[in-house]
Amino acid sequence: MRTAPNFNTFLKQRKEASDAFVNGDISPLDGISVHDSPATIFGPAGDCVQGAKNVNEVNAKGASLFKPGSENTFEILHKGSDGSIAYLVYIHHVVAQMKGKTEGVPMDLRVTEIFRLETGQWKLFHRHADPFKSGSAA
Repeated sequence: MRTAPNFNTFLKQRKEASDAFVNGDISPLDGISVHDSPATIFGPAGDCVQGAKNVNEVNAKGASLFKPGSENTFEILHKGSDGSIAYLVYIHHVVAQMKGKTEGVPMDLRVTEIFRLETGQWKLFHRHADPFKSGSAA
C-alpha cells in the first residue's frame, strides 16, 4: 500500500496556487485540480458547476478577472486527511486587484475544499465558497 503524501506539505502548494489565482495566474491551481470527473464548485455567487472540464473553465475565467498585486491569506480553521481523501476549512481573506478597478476589492469567504489522491498527488475536486460575515467567528 502506497503512503499518501504529507497533506500539510501539500497545503503550502495549495496556498501558492491561491496566491497565483488572485494575481491572475491559473496555472498552479490547474496543476492541483482534478481533470477527470467528478468535480464540483459551489461559487460565492450561489452557482453550482459540475464536471472537471466545466470547473476548470470557471476557475480560468475567474483568474482572468484579477491583476497582480492582490493580498491573500488563509485563516485555517481545521483540516485533515485519511488515506485517499483530505479536507480543508478556512476563512479566505483577499484584497483583490481587479481588472477595471483602481482600488483593491476586499473579499472574505468561508471555504471548504475536498481533495482526493490521484497518481500519488493531492488534487482538488470540490470547493464551496460563500461570503463570510465579518465578526461572526466564535
